[in-house]
Amino acid sequence: MFSYYLDLARRSFRRNVALTALMIVAIAFGVGASMTTFTVLHVLSADPIPGKSHQLYIVQLDPERMIGLVPGGEPPDQLTWLDAQALMREGHADHQVMMTGGHAAVEPQREGLEPFFVDGRWTTSEFFDMFRVPFVAGSGWRAEDDASAARVVVIARSLAERLFGAVDVVGRSLRLEGTELRIIGVTDTWRPSPHFYDLNTDPYAKGEQLFLPFATSRDLKLGHEGGMNCWRESPDPEALGAPCEWIQMWVELDSPARAAAYRDTLTRYSEEQRRTGRFERPSNVRLRDVIEWISYKEVVPSDVRLQTWVALGFLLVCLINTVGLLLTKFLRRSMEIGVRRALGASKRAIFTQLLVEASVIGVAGGVLGLGLAWLGLYAVRQQPTAYAELASLDLPMLGATLVLSIVSSMVAGLLPAWRGCQVTPAIQLKSH
Repeated sequence: MFSYYLDLARRSFRRNVALTALMIVAIAFGVGASMTTFTVLHVLSADPIPGKSHQLYIVQLDPERMIGLVPGGEPPDQLTWLDAQALMREGHADHQVMMTGGHAAVEPQREGLEPFFVDGRWTTSEFFDMFRVPFVAGSGWRAEDDASAARVVVIARSLAERLFGAVDVVGRSLRLEGTELRIIGVTDTWRPSPHFYDLNTDPYAKGEQLFLPFATSRDLKLGHEGGMNCWRESPDPEALGAPCEWIQMWVELDSPARAAAYRDTLTRYSEEQRRTGRFERPSNVRLRDVIEWISYKEVVPSDVRLQTWVALGFLLVCLINTVGLLLTKFLRRSMEIGVRRALGASKRAIFTQLLVEASVIGVAGGVLGLGLAWLGLYAVRQQPTAYAELASLDLPMLGATLVLSIVSSMVAGLLPAWRGCQVTPAIQLKSH
């Protein structure tokens, strides 16, 4: 029976080519615009570390002065070096890492290459395991290297290829701002989006090119990059005891119970610091997992959300137009439908036939809309934004495009199909 309905739809299309083409184009433009913006939103709001996003938590404390206190307000996003070091030393988490963004000048030994700056991450040894950083050669450093400020470095694949023309460069030296560092690992292409572990930089940037032990970066006085907040003047804002927040701390906790216990640890620490007079404000701590953190920081650009709503409105307009065209098309066939009803076809059979016809239009519109979505995403990738190159259709969004087109056409076809199957055979036969 379904093949019969498809044959009837084919004949109907051939009789009304222009009207059919108009409906297909309307659905295609609506689906194409919607899926372009949906895909961008999907890419920008995706889970950056699936499977671990509810086990990784960012640590927040409030060490600032009473001046400017807003009761119930948010604590700072970052920690002071002194607080981060103290919490790391206590070691109450399953795994933990402190870090900050940085930049440094690389001095190539390869002929023809001039010195250039790269973005880096000054961190501690568990960074690579906690954030699932893939390696093509070597590995990260050990906890002992943190303690000794070892002259070791992990570099990204792209930097290894630029400097040495190869990725198997473990054991070779890299000269960074006048200091020789031993390469112990090369990371594979790795670009979590958004850049959740440090949102002080562009959340959709390409990421760091090299990684150093935090203590080593301090010994070498390498540049810091990212936000810094000082509530009192300090001759050296990056000194250990400076009243400045500039370090991110993340912990891994394998269960909600462990997270609750660690939150209690933060509260106790904050209260102890207040009793000693170092903290002035009442205890105010936060412990958010990756998804909560991204949501709180509203990482997805507001213009992308606005464009998604506009595209949905455009799709709705296209569907309303399609409803009108289908209604016109089906009511023009009142005589044909009346004859079928007189020959014994039920209202249900007529309704199904017309709905199948609308669905076929939807499939055709979806295929064309898919092409328009690809063109739309290509246009997005040409924009001068950090996230532009991420805009591409993956398999889930490809399937979603086809589903959206079929569902949209079926929704648009419900009213016209229902009106069409209400034709009274006697009236139609009599009038003709």
